[in-house]
Amino acid sequence: MTTDNSLPLIFKFKDLVLESGETLKEVELAYETFGELNKDKTNAILICHALTGDSHVSGGYLGQADGWWENMVGPGKAFDTDKYFIICSNVIGGCSGSTGPSSINPDTGKPYALDFPAISIGDMVLAQKRLIDYLEIETLLTVAGGSMGGMQALAWVVLYPDLLKSVIPIATAGRHSPQQIALGEVGRQAVMSDPVWNQGNYYGKDVPAKGLSLARMIAHITYMSDESMISKFGRKMKSAKESLTFAPNFEVEGYLKYRGESFVKRFDANSYLYITKALDYFDIFGDGQVKTIFEGIDAKFLVIAFQSDWLYPSYQSQEIVKACKYAGVGVTYCEIESSYGHDAFLLEAKEETHLIKNFLKGIKIK
Repeated sequence: MTTDNSLPLIFKFKDLVLESGETLKEVELAYETFGELNKDKTNAILICHALTGDSHVSGGYLGQADGWWENMVGPGKAFDTDKYFIICSNVIGGCSGSTGPSSINPDTGKPYALDFPAISIGDMVLAQKRLIDYLEIETLLTVAGGSMGGMQALAWVVLYPDLLKSVIPIATAGRHSPQQIALGEVGRQAVMSDPVWNQGNYYGKDVPAKGLSLARMIAHITYMSDESMISKFGRKMKSAKESLTFAPNFEVEGYLKYRGESFVKRFDANSYLYITKALDYFDIFGDGQVKTIFEGIDAKFLVIAFQSDWLYPSYQSQEIVKACKYAGVGVTYCEIESSYGHDAFLLEAKEETHLIKNFLKGIKIK
């Protein structure tokens, strides 16, 4: 099995029973693969994307558009496509080819909108497991991801501990803090306060662009650090004339406006609501399970955090490490010095590559 250059591939299956007990019918999962699966099927790596990502993790080296982790996936890179078979799928609930709120409900012939069932990080993993079974892969060399992708990696090791040899959660958490939940709720309220949202029934009409754009602007502030904003923007103006107006005259204002407006063109507002809620409900530790959640797990962990990341601060990665230590699970923890904030997991390719390459050298499927 080798890379397929059609973008993306669609894996279809009949039903997915969700953790809530509801059943999602006629499911489609968009995915892409990179590299070649070896004869023994022992070199497969699953990469999970973050909140607004998709299956196109790479592809520039193939003459396609650059992927969202182009600097980490490809020949000679951290996830070396000359050695490994890389799989990346768009999550259930998303809007980049996989079944989500904008998909057609087979029972009504209309978009699901808010009739789409609540989903969890675990449900995303359940769908990915169906894909891995379809590809006839019995064991994954590793599951890796940053931010929400790291949560999926953690869910994989909890739900299917015998099906993977290692896990690489990056800039993530075992559960959201009150501050993270609060930030997610502000974003959702921004979307839902847009009159065009119309209780989620906007398909075939104007989209809630103002609300979704505002949610993205708020989110982008959390992805950067104070230091990275000073370095990138300072107090620079878009025009030399400093007059008191409410136009976005500071460069940082213009940047946020651009990010918000461009996001609306590629992402569905209802998907944003569903996925951010799934993030908030994710909790592998529950009540007092820090000491027991990883008991009996043989998979090795590489946990990576970034010093300037205030959205997913390093103490949350250390909580994952502590849980590994309690359970006697092999874990390596690295906290990278970076000024990029949460975006560092997408940008600090040199440091991450060194760590991941050396870690994967020690992971084998017998």
